[in-house]
Amino acid sequence: MRQIWKNFRALYFASLMMLIGSGLLSTYLALRLAADDVDGLWVGALMAANYFGLALGGKIGHRLIGRVGHIRAYATCAGIVGAAVLGHGLVNYLPAWLFLRVIVGLGMMCQYMVIESWLNEQADTKQRGLVFSGYMIASYSGLVLGQLILVVHPQLGLELLMLVALCFALCLVPVALTRRIHPAPMRPAPMEPRFFISRVPQSLSTVLGSGLIVGSFYGLAPLYASQQGLSTEQVGLFMGSCIFAGLLVQWPLGWLSDRYDRALLIRSVAGGLAVMALPLAILPSVPLEVLFAAGFLVSLLQFCLYPLAVAFSNDHVEADRRVSLTAMLLITYGVGASIGPLVAGVLMKLFGSQMLYAFFSFFAVVLVWRIRPKAVTNLHVVEDAPLHHVAMPAANSPLAAALDPRVDEHMVQEQMQTGEPAFEEPVVKPAD
Repeated sequence: MRQIWKNFRALYFASLMMLIGSGLLSTYLALRLAADDVDGLWVGALMAANYFGLALGGKIGHRLIGRVGHIRAYATCAGIVGAAVLGHGLVNYLPAWLFLRVIVGLGMMCQYMVIESWLNEQADTKQRGLVFSGYMIASYSGLVLGQLILVVHPQLGLELLMLVALCFALCLVPVALTRRIHPAPMRPAPMEPRFFISRVPQSLSTVLGSGLIVGSFYGLAPLYASQQGLSTEQVGLFMGSCIFAGLLVQWPLGWLSDRYDRALLIRSVAGGLAVMALPLAILPSVPLEVLFAAGFLVSLLQFCLYPLAVAFSNDHVEADRRVSLTAMLLITYGVGASIGPLVAGVLMKLFGSQMLYAFFSFFAVVLVWRIRPKAVTNLHVVEDAPLHHVAMPAANSPLAAALDPRVDEHMVQEQMQTGEPAFEEPVVKPAD
């Protein structure tokens, strides 16, 4: 593992800086609007705009990388993101902030794509699992550290925006100074929505629910904590502990996922999430100890849904379709993450801050109703299923499958470079 960190430390450092800046920016904007008595609808809209930018960046990023190469594309987007971050400090007009959040999301998507494609091409086949784990640790660590900055610097002044811009400037340095040959340009993986809706409907439902919940969490949990009376330092600690829970749960989740029925696990996690979120959903005000404990437990469960859905869907999709599957899962996640903050923001405005966790609990119940282990036909289960579970960072880019050791390396390169599937369309029957 030490050799992995040594070989990829530049890209891990770039990821760390990006996620520190991104995590801090999301929480800062939520707290800044809360301090100005702006309702939760705008906070949710800002997070939805960010996810819309991420989705839009998937298309634009491929074209930009193909036109100017990885290093120039990364440098361009890092500069644009840094400028957009500073733009929040120059303009106080909220519709302009929506536009800036779209730009930040779009630029970061391109940066994700550069880093992930680079890691994939430089990683040895036998080490891709370790490379992926290192990337996940760097990603979650960046998100946690971004929250902890608020503990050290609780004042919501322009200094924090300058610090975010500084992070995006520093993430440019290791990529710009690299002496490695950058990877070949890649094209988007083919999309087959009707095939996957028919083949893995329960997995797609879980991913959509995960997007609704996690997208709302990142956008509105700081606002919720602030309206519970927490100081800026306490909000930072609350968010940091919740995101740390997402990192902490990945390894025990992998152990369970490889030994028990994954559909049953998804349903159990959703049921647990619905129950754990109830105290925060019902009570308009809760003691600090209850808030931190319940928030930590809810986060342990909410960050399980997406990795379980990915593993479950991979069990029922052939290896030559898994790059396309990942693209479909990420699009579904992005749709949920764009809609969730808007809907939850409206509910918080109308009925109070506790509606954020009522929103979580409601969609967890929907997943309990939607996921039916007995309905899994196993008609298309792949050989050697269940496949080895892989600990995953938060869904980022269409290239996330590239680092997944379950995906055949040659098929990844073939599909990404040609943009066309190397197979014929079969007759499909529901599987999961």
